[in-house]
Amino acid sequence: MPQSNSFIFAFFLALGVLTFAPCDARADLTLTFGTYAADKPTETVRKYRPFLTFLAARMSERLGEKVTIKMTIAKEYEEGVRQLAEGEVDLARFGPASYVRVKDLNPRIRIVAIESKNGERRFKGVIVVHRDSPVQSLEELAGLTFAFGDELSTIGRYLAQAQLLGAGITGRDLHSFAYLGRHDLVGEAVGAGKFTAGALKESTYIKLVAKGVPIRVLVSFDNVTKPWLASADLDPKILQVMRDVMLAEQNEEIVRRVSKNGFLASTDSDFDLIRDAIEQSLNF
Repeated sequence: MPQSNSFIFAFFLALGVLTFAPCDARADLTLTFGTYAADKPTETVRKYRPFLTFLAARMSERLGEKVTIKMTIAKEYEEGVRQLAEGEVDLARFGPASYVRVKDLNPRIRIVAIESKNGERRFKGVIVVHRDSPVQSLEELAGLTFAFGDELSTIGRYLAQAQLLGAGITGRDLHSFAYLGRHDLVGEAVGAGKFTAGALKESTYIKLVAKGVPIRVLVSFDNVTKPWLASADLDPKILQVMRDVMLAEQNEEIVRRVSKNGFLASTDSDFDLIRDAIEQSLNF
């Protein structure tokens, strides 16, 4: 079995099946939730399993049938995007750049809802340097090294490259750069002195500092919160029930635990900021 497939299979077995429904359910509805590992896969499982449990239970109540939600984690962003574009998963949670990518591949992909951050559709990404680094501005990174995340990462690539371009720095101006994949790997690499600077999401930065990784923020920048997406083939009735549950005014703590402060309605135009950054990155 190829390494990537065995990776996904192992976590699928670890997850098992999340099934929560009324005892008198009349039929079964099986859905598959897909995402990719932006952080450690075990952390991804821990984060989303409780919410999928909640979502399955509430959908079961509203539909009057047992809802089963399975979960699969792609090792790389590109594989997760492909799975949704081709209908291998019914529901997915992506970063904004991956949404733009999957929408290009399959224009019939629909937004279920977008995560809320203190009632807003924005949160922060950061570019970090070692805690003891003398670098105080992006302009000073010319001739030095930089760690990006995945090549499809919103923060880890596109928005970070837009920040560098805004400071007059292209890839040619850096001594070298590399794509490391996960946000935590970027922060750890900068903390270990392997790269002068790197881009990661603010929440991962906070966790790494709490663990003792010696990094500090050089600059921070806005990013769009993460959308939850439905495949092109998902029944509109199922999509609407899912959306009703996620946008309910009195969501439980388990919803906020996953999505910071619940969910908000969203349209494609919310992601124009990201499209601009992707366009800018062509000049990097």
